[in-house]
Amino acid sequence: MIEKFLNEEQDPKTVEKIYLRLADLLTTGEDILYIAVQKKPIVNLFPDCVALTNKRVLFFTPANLGLTIKFVDFVWKDVIDVFTKEEIIGAIFSVKTTNGAEMGVDYLPKIQARKLYQYAQERKEAEREARRLRDLEEKRAESGSIQFENAARAAAQQPAAFEAEPEQIHVQPAQPPAQEVPKADELTEKLKKLRMLFDNGLISQEEYNHKKLDLLSDL
Repeated sequence: MIEKFLNEEQDPKTVEKIYLRLADLLTTGEDILYIAVQKKPIVNLFPDCVALTNKRVLFFTPANLGLTIKFVDFVWKDVIDVFTKEEIIGAIFSVKTTNGAEMGVDYLPKIQARKLYQYAQERKEAEREARRLRDLEEKRAESGSIQFENAARAAAQQPAAFEAEPEQIHVQPAQPPAQEVPKADELTEKLKKLRMLFDNGLISQEEYNHKKLDLLSDL
């Protein structure tokens, strides 16, 4: 299992200890990417180590003469920068976090420090893209919320719709029945009879005029 972490001449015993310690620390979906082991120039009995996973960077320091191992970890979203500096003997790998904390290991073999830097840059780029997508989703959600609030506000500002009043039915007062207008031929006949009565002297001029006006008023 540890062979893939020995490609750059890491100390096998140290890598095995770190690997077993990491196995107890990994969370769901977390995978080990790389393990680098410090190589001090004179005495290298209890070297420090750096391990990278797809979620964190971990710094291990042996304690109690190598009987225990202390560690400090930083999730990638909190890492704002990574550094590597090659010196005459070995190289230094360090990280800087969003809260200003810094952590590093010196005397790393240069090839291991370069690998750490390569993997760390890849994880930072992946985290940067994930952060960009999260920000985009938050902006979309915020925009949708604002549009919903504006629509609700506009609806609240509109005057309340009044219920349509029932149509009022106006009842016209009953009109007195109209007197039946005599037909033209009937009127003509009545006028002829009235004239006959007048011509025969049966009615006076005054009566004739009065009756005639009565008949014509019905028109």
